[in-house]
Amino acid sequence: MKLERVLPYSKKIMKLALTEGDIAVDCTVGNGHDTLFLSELVGENGHVFGFDIQAEALSNTKTLLAEHGVESRVTLFEDSHAEVLNRIPSEKHRQIRGAVFNLGYLPGGDKEIVTVPESTIEAVDNLLSVMEKEAVIVIVIYHGHPEGQVERDALLDYVTKLDQKKAHVLQYRFMNQINNPPFIIAIEKK
Repeated sequence: MKLERVLPYSKKIMKLALTEGDIAVDCTVGNGHDTLFLSELVGENGHVFGFDIQAEALSNTKTLLAEHGVESRVTLFEDSHAEVLNRIPSEKHRQIRGAVFNLGYLPGGDKEIVTVPESTIEAVDNLLSVMEKEAVIVIVIYHGHPEGQVERDALLDYVTKLDQKKAHVLQYRFMNQINNPPFIIAIEKK
């Protein structure tokens, strides 16, 4: 047996949550790898909504999606993920079956621009308010920088207080690795 690393495990969870025709949200588009992955999972009849506050991230993502011929499956917003319910058409809210966050900063980008706990928690809260039963949110937490540690602590406090009658919360992490390795929080709506 081989334990799955964090990023492959996050993809495994999304594979279980999403099928052809679903709606998915990439709450932190970054360089577009998760956006592309989600677009492949939801297929031609599904759709992905992606959020990032950085024009560079959206540009990188558009290029990647075009290279794979899936840009028509994705709508990108240069906006905070906290705006998820304001930007995604309301008739699509209940169809959201999966959402993913990769917290921290844009790989290869400005390390001063980071996700913050207030907007992340607001986004998670908003998604949970509209998602149907068994929809899933996967949050990959990178906490190897000071702001990441603040966000980690706030998120752990938030998710441990979620009502167990409304959501299942899983934490997946390697305990004995150095340098603050990333870990996953997965939330399944009940």
